[in-house]
Amino acid sequence: MTGAPSLAACLHSMRAVVLDTDGVITDSAPTHAAAWKSAFDACLSAAGGQRPFDPVDDYLQYVDGRSRQDGAAAFLRSRGLELPLGTPDDAPGTDTVGAVAARKDELFTASLQDRAVATWPGTVRLLRALGDHGVPCAAVSASRHASELLAAADLLGLFRTVVDGNEARRLHLPGKPDPALFLEAAQRLGVPAEDTAVVEDALAGVEAGRRGGFGLVVGVDRTAGPYSATALRRRGADVVVSDPGELLTSGEGA
Repeated sequence: MTGAPSLAACLHSMRAVVLDTDGVITDSAPTHAAAWKSAFDACLSAAGGQRPFDPVDDYLQYVDGRSRQDGAAAFLRSRGLELPLGTPDDAPGTDTVGAVAARKDELFTASLQDRAVATWPGTVRLLRALGDHGVPCAAVSASRHASELLAAADLLGLFRTVVDGNEARRLHLPGKPDPALFLEAAQRLGVPAEDTAVVEDALAGVEAGRRGGFGLVVGVDRTAGPYSATALRRRGADVVVSDPGELLTSGEGA
C-alpha cells in the first residue's frame, strides 16, 4: 500500500529480530550512566587520587551492555582497583564488586520512582512494522529492569519473548560480549541465528551478535563521541544507523 512503511532491504531475508533494550528501545542509558557515576565515584573517592567516572566515555567502554557485575568489575579493573568480587547479593557499598553493583541498582531503582523512562519513537515504529509483516521480535537486556520498563511503556505486547537480567541469572547465561542472551532469544522465537537480525547500540552487544553467527547485526549510533559508527563496524556491525526507524522505508512503489 502506497505510503505504508516497508522494511529496508537488509531485513527482507530475516525471519526474526532481536533488539537490545537500553539505548535501542528505551532511552534509559543516561539514567543507568548517572547511577553508575554515583556508585563508582564513591569507590574512587575512597581510593583517593582517582579521577571521577565519565558517564559518556567510561560508560560506553566498560559498562554499556554488560551485566552489573561484569561492568563494575571491568571499570574498577581499568582503574587498578582489585576489589573482592563478592556476590550479586552483597549489600550496597564500596567494599566489593558486588556491593558497588548493588549500589548502582539501588540508585537506578530510586530514579525510576522519580521519572518515567522514555522510549525511542523510531524503534516503536519499526517494531509495529515488523509485527505487520509477521516478523517475531524479542527484547534482550543485561538489566533486570528491562521487562519492568517495557511494561511501563506499554510495549510488552510487541515482543514474543523478553530475555532480561533476571532470566540470565536464572539460566546462568554469561553476559555480553558472549552471545548467550541473543541465542536464547532466537531459540525462543524458533528461528536459527543465521536467519535472525540483532539490533544493538553497545559495542559488547554488537560483538555478541557477530560471535553468535546472526544473519544481520545492526549497530545503533546515537552518540557523536569516539564510540561511533567506526567502532560499531569494527566490532562486527553489518549496518549502522542513527535510529532503528531508518530500517523502514516510505513504502512508495511497493
